[in-house]
Parts: sequence; structure tokens; C-alpha cells
Amino acid sequence: MTAKPKPLFLGIDTGGTYTDAVLWSEQGGPKGKVLAKAKALTTRHDLAVGISGAVDAVLEKSATDPAAIKLVSMSTTLATNALVEGQGGRVALIMIGFTEADLARDGLKTALGTDPVVFCPGGHDVHGNAAKLDLSGLEAALAELGASVSGFAVCAYFATRNPAHELAARDLIREKTGLPVTASHELSAKLGGPRRALTTLLNARLISMIDRLVAATEGFLEVRKIVAPLMVVRGDGALVSAAFARQRPIETILSGPAASLVGARHMTGLDSAMVSDIGGTTTDVAVLDGGRPRLDPEGATVGGFRTMVEAVAMRTFGLGGDSEVALEDGALNPKILLGPRRLVPLALAGMMHGVAVTSELERQLRAPNPGRMDGRFALRTGVPDRLAAGLTAPEAKLYEQIGAVPLAIDKLLISNAQNATLNRLVSRGLVHISGFTPSDAAHVLGKQANWDQASARLGAELFARKRDGRGQNIAASPEVISERVLLTLTRWSAEYILETAFAEDGLDGAATVAHALVQRAVDAHPGIARLSVALDRPVIGLGASAPLHYAGLPPLIGNECVVPEDTDVANALGAVVGQVRVSAEARVSQPKEGLFRLASGQTVRDFTDEAKAIAAAEADVRAIVAERAKDAGTDNAEIEVATEFRVSTVEAQRMFIEAHVVAVASGRPRIAV
Repeated sequence: MTAKPKPLFLGIDTGGTYTDAVLWSEQGGPKGKVLAKAKALTTRHDLAVGISGAVDAVLEKSATDPAAIKLVSMSTTLATNALVEGQGGRVALIMIGFTEADLARDGLKTALGTDPVVFCPGGHDVHGNAAKLDLSGLEAALAELGASVSGFAVCAYFATRNPAHELAARDLIREKTGLPVTASHELSAKLGGPRRALTTLLNARLISMIDRLVAATEGFLEVRKIVAPLMVVRGDGALVSAAFARQRPIETILSGPAASLVGARHMTGLDSAMVSDIGGTTTDVAVLDGGRPRLDPEGATVGGFRTMVEAVAMRTFGLGGDSEVALEDGALNPKILLGPRRLVPLALAGMMHGVAVTSELERQLRAPNPGRMDGRFALRTGVPDRLAAGLTAPEAKLYEQIGAVPLAIDKLLISNAQNATLNRLVSRGLVHISGFTPSDAAHVLGKQANWDQASARLGAELFARKRDGRGQNIAASPEVISERVLLTLTRWSAEYILETAFAEDGLDGAATVAHALVQRAVDAHPGIARLSVALDRPVIGLGASAPLHYAGLPPLIGNECVVPEDTDVANALGAVVGQVRVSAEARVSQPKEGLFRLASGQTVRDFTDEAKAIAAAEADVRAIVAERAKDAGTDNAEIEVATEFRVSTVEAQRMFIEAHVVAVASGRPRIAV
């Protein structure tokens, strides 16, 4: 009898620059087999174009019938990149029971920026007892807000102990505006109102972006007649259904890096390693211990903001192949600076737009003196017009002048004030800046050849003409400046990997000292105290450009750097070999002696017996997590329940304070039959 063929799995990773696809089968040994892999440019104006380009190439290479694909799983760095670059839709934050002073905590005011906030009386105390709720101010503001924002974030005081006021505000907003609403209790059961509000705000900003990604992917699968469940990788490496991810896009921050860790472990078999994943926009560094990624119990930090999202303990740096290359201001011998902003590389812009780019670069080169805006272009990202709601008059006027074809910034801007206006359009995700990047430097040196080398070389010539503190050109040729840029990227990569190691060793609080020591060690700085530093484990280098940028890492980190064969699609591979994993929490408190209050899901109940309250909590979380596991995409979840008690002893008597009950469900995703 002929053995039944194993189902095929399609993995997709949508990054800031490239969309990767991989076709994988469980056949072929314990690691399975990569049947085909491909890349296509990520097309932010229409994500389906990039997805179809990568997937169609995989199907063609493998001569696979789309009907044989039984599961599609996707990771993405779009949410991570958006937070690092300060991008996202304009949203309204609704704070119930808080005061304006609370905005100053946990970076909330910085994250909010110029987005609107509405304060309403209400909220609860630590035991779930309600203050008086008044939503009249919110209701009065909804007509104007509904026309100027893309969504709402609602956070109420102690909503994790009683979500009733968040639910009331959510229902009112949906009824009056029809726009997406994120309530804080849906994202986290942890205390800490301002940080929970921050997490909710960021989630609301990301909804339209992730919604467009999922819709584009689903549309493509339908056209190609691929009838299979669509899964998305969360920031902790677990898989969840696309519908689940659409409601909680904040959980997809660090999705791509988390998938890469799963892929790195799968490809190398290494149980202990530092993993450094370099993409177009960011470098993500994390630690593998015992074959599993370390998780951050305090919540993921991305773009300088500490969220409440449980994710891989990863440090994300604005350093990648498409990082902005700049020059240190005011120094006699200025250093090369990289990132954190991603630019569209000139080589890519030149490939896509030809003479519109090269003619302007040549014009700038003919000028007798270098210009501050040389080698810089602006172009629209191509997002829907509705996401441009709420622009100020100067922003709208400048936005009108920018189109889909790159426009030289020295022709676009007529004052310094307009530069700030342009940067605001970039931060809203409406405009891209194109300029000189490490990817261009690699093209100049012949180490990368997939885009237009001529545009890259013109950009390098313009950058080499910049002046140092003595008024001299900073480099003698495009090749010299390009070599400096690539060496700087490798050196900074080593610093970030070592800084992550120091942080994991508990030295994060001494970051300034650690950074200075790392720099001296990496530079082999001569001095009375000579320093050297070495990792206790190898580095796994991931990303399409890892073979180029990490070739010089070993002497800087004191250990080897392993770059797997399929490193260029580690994220896409990790997306299909993972598991669904979801959790649910409940808390039992004692507002007064003899009364045990259970808060689980969206309900609050009182008991007069501790054992019955705990039993009810365990039953609740088991039922909630079972339903959540089905929603997340698995039908065969294993459930584990753990209960942690906080008690005290008074005169030899046990006094109950609180119980925290957590249920975790995990299992392989369901596949098409």
C-alpha cells in the first residue's frame, strides 16, 4: 500500500523590505524538508502584491498543486517596525477613572503624542467595587472623533478586576462610530493602569495595519484556491488564528523575531545560543536556553516603550540593511551613524523609478558644493486616503505635493519648518524617505546586486562629498565610504549582541557603563586597563544579509557565528513549525473577612468559601482557555492549570490575601482535511 503523503505547509514572513515564503513538508527526517523558498519586495501600498510574488515563486519552483497545502502560517515585522519608527494610525485614548497626571507615567504621554484623549469619571477599586460612571463627555466628543481617528483605545481604572466600565464605553463607541475599539482588559490581566493604557493605545494604532496584512493574505489565498487555515505568529513564538491576531495586533510585535528563534532552533539544533536577526529595518537579539527562547515576564519593550505583551525577551535595535546613514554633527572626524529610521534604499528607488531618481542625483552631483538634502527623496507609501485623516493644514499641503514617484527633497522643502512637517508625515506612515543606506553601500562594493547599482553609486558619491569639521570631504571615493558604512554596521551589531548579553546577566541597570566597556573591548582600545570580552555561546546569524554583515563578527564577540543554510527564510520556516499557545487568568481576592471575590473573564462573583471560590476560578479559566484555544486555531489543546496563593500568618493563623489562577492551552494548529 502506498503511504499517504504528508501535508504541505506554507510559511510567509512579511518584513519591512522583503516578503519571504517557504514550502515545508514534515517528510524528510526530524527537521522535515524545505521544498522551496523565495523572496519578493514587500509592497506596503498593497501587501498582496509582495505576498503573491513570493508565494507564486515557491509554488512554481516546487511544481506544487495549491490544493496540497493544508496550513498557511505567517509572521511579520510590520508591527515591530511601526513601533520602532513611531508609526501607526491616529487613535483616541479614553481614560476612565484616571487623571491627566497619569499620562506622565510609563511613557504614556510620549506615546500619545498629538492624538486626542478623553477623561471620564468611573473605574473600580482593587476589589472590583465601582465608582460612578459618566460617559456623557465621551458621547459628546464621538461625532468629531469618529471623523478624525482610525480607532479607539479604552482603559479604565482597575479594569482587570472588573471590566464593566470598559465594556460600556466600548459598546457606546461601536454604536456611535462603527470604528475598531480595543479595551485594556482584553490584552492584559496585569495591574498598572498607565502601562496597560499604553499597550491598548499601541494596539489600537496597529489594527488597520495588521487588518490590511491579513485581508491581503486571505484574498491571495482565495484567488490561488489555497483552502487552508491561516495562522499568525505571536511575539512569544506561539501561533494563533488570523482572526485572533486581527483583534489583538499588539501581540504580533516581535512576531517575526519570535518566529526566527523557532526557525533558528529548528535549523541548527543548538539549545544554547545568542540569536541575532538582521532585517531591513531592525536587528533583533535574543537568547536560546535549553532549546527555548527566554520570555520577558515584564512585557516586551519596542521602540522605547515597555508594553504588557508577553513576548520573547528580545532587544530590538533600529539597525538594518536599509537603515538611514547619517553623519555625526560638529565633530572634526565625524562618525558614521546608522538608523533607527528605515529609508527606501536609493538602489531600490532607482530600480523602481529609473531616471526620476538618477537624473536628480546627477543634478546634485553637478553642484559645486554639497547640499544638506542631497541624495534624499520623498514619496507616498500608498496607504488608503482614510488613514490621512486629521492632518494639519501644513501637513495636508505638503502631502498633496508628494506623489508615488520619488521627489527630491531639496526641491520639495522651502523652509526648515517644513522638514519637521515632513517628518510628521513619515511618522504617520504616509510618506517614505529614500536615501543612502548600507544596502546601497553593498551594491557599490558588488556584495549585493538585486537592485540598481548606478543609483547606489551616485548616492555614495554624494555622501562622500559631505564635509568633516575641517571642511574636507569625509571620503575619497564611493568605495571608501561604502566600506566604512559596512564596517560600522558589523561593529554596531557586535555591540548590540554584547549589550544584550550584559542585560541578560543583570547588568541592564548599568547600561551606560556596560556600553562604554563594550565599545572599548570591541575596538581593542589601547590603555592601562586592556579589555576583552567573549560570549559563552555561539551566535546564530539570521537574515538574508547575515552572511555579509556577520562575516566579521567572531573576533568582536569572542565566539563563532553560525549562519544556517536557510537563514534568509528563518522567520517563514519558524512560522510553520510552531504551536498554538494561549492562556487565561483569574484572581480571587478577599475584600473583607469571609468574602472571596472571583474576577475571571468579564464576570465578577462572590463566594463565602475559599475552596469553592478557587474551584470556580480553576473551572472558569479551564473553560475560557479551551474556548480561546479553539479561536486561536487548535482542536487538540492540552490544558495545564496552576494556582499561586498569597497568604500571611497572624498569630499562627493562615490569612488568605489573594490567589492567582493561570490556565495554559497548547497544541498543533488544525489543518485542512
